[in-house]
Amino acid sequence: MMAAGEAAGAGARTLLLEKMRRPGRKLRITGKGRCNVTNVAELSDFLDHFGPTGLSLRQAFARFFSDDLMEFIKAIGVPLTTERGGRVFPSSGKATDVVDALARWVNRQGVKVCTNNPVDRLLIEDGEVRGIDAGGNVIEGSTVILATGGVSYPATGSSGDGYRFAADAGHTVVEPRAALVPLETKEPISRELVDLNLRNVRVEVLINGKAVDEQFGELTFMAFGVSGPVILTASGRIVDALRAAKEVVLSIDLKPALSEQKLENRLLRDFASRGTEPMRSVLRGLLPKPLVRSCLAATGIQGHRTGSTIKADERRRLLTWLKDFRLTVKAPRPLSEAIVTAGGVDMKEIDPRTMESRLVKGLYIAGELLDVHADTGGYNLQAAFSTGWLAGRSAAQCSGAGG
Repeated sequence: MMAAGEAAGAGARTLLLEKMRRPGRKLRITGKGRCNVTNVAELSDFLDHFGPTGLSLRQAFARFFSDDLMEFIKAIGVPLTTERGGRVFPSSGKATDVVDALARWVNRQGVKVCTNNPVDRLLIEDGEVRGIDAGGNVIEGSTVILATGGVSYPATGSSGDGYRFAADAGHTVVEPRAALVPLETKEPISRELVDLNLRNVRVEVLINGKAVDEQFGELTFMAFGVSGPVILTASGRIVDALRAAKEVVLSIDLKPALSEQKLENRLLRDFASRGTEPMRSVLRGLLPKPLVRSCLAATGIQGHRTGSTIKADERRRLLTWLKDFRLTVKAPRPLSEAIVTAGGVDMKEIDPRTMESRLVKGLYIAGELLDVHADTGGYNLQAAFSTGWLAGRSAAQCSGAGG
């Protein structure tokens, strides 16, 4: 929608072909339905969230960045609010407000939108794009923008068609894989822990016993394992490690604000002041109720015992569990459940100044199809909007703004 609207706004006759009943279905579910459109981080910090491939976005961000996107979204009628971590959301908390406003804007721009209209293949001749074939209906055009998304949440229409189109055009497609994806654990998650959300925990990622990453924030227990921002952010590296048959262990510090010594002092005080209370009650001062039973089972401490009866070795086991609760990662959830797809069209084959293919004249590629991805916080949507904006403007200029 961004690419189509910008192309039309620049004077090009623009046709938006949407395979689903209406456009923007994937955008409607982003950010748990709240749509984290961008982040107010400075450019250098923003690029760091993309890792090595982030530099390829520098020119797109130089043309259309977070402040531009925020002004644009406000101008089409959606107030915005900046929350913790610089994350920007529609003030209503509804992703549908963004999608609906974009759809109205696209129509005002003069884009012809054809829904329920999947594309079968690109038409390319002598290294130039000539149009597309949609169910035997040949539509000629001197420029085509691929903005089909990755392969996550295929029910929204994001089923990987664009990778096939790009590969058929001669592009290298780095193998798509899950990024920002929940993780399955070898250890079963008890029913009472399912959907428990822990805030302000620290998670250290150990790969073959070596600490390689550390995240701080929210974690959510799921029936299959764990999710939440800290898990999603670390998942990209974890997926690659699992693909290489490496052991991945999550070390969860449930009390990161307290050093081991301070936590031990806290335990001693609690056991002294609440010495006649059962441990299942004493631990409620440290843990959410659903975690207490797991803690007692893991440490071998009986819940009916009083605080005053806890011995030094038991206190040490309890301290270790609170600071180093471990889960072994078995596998990522299916690629279809990933919030973002890693991999995609090799950025070396894309002109970062225009988003035009270096292999096929008149072919532009934007968004999640590209081999760039970031962690959570609004970075990925900004990349989609920025590359879409740049592709739309550039395609209009290439077509002579009227073709």
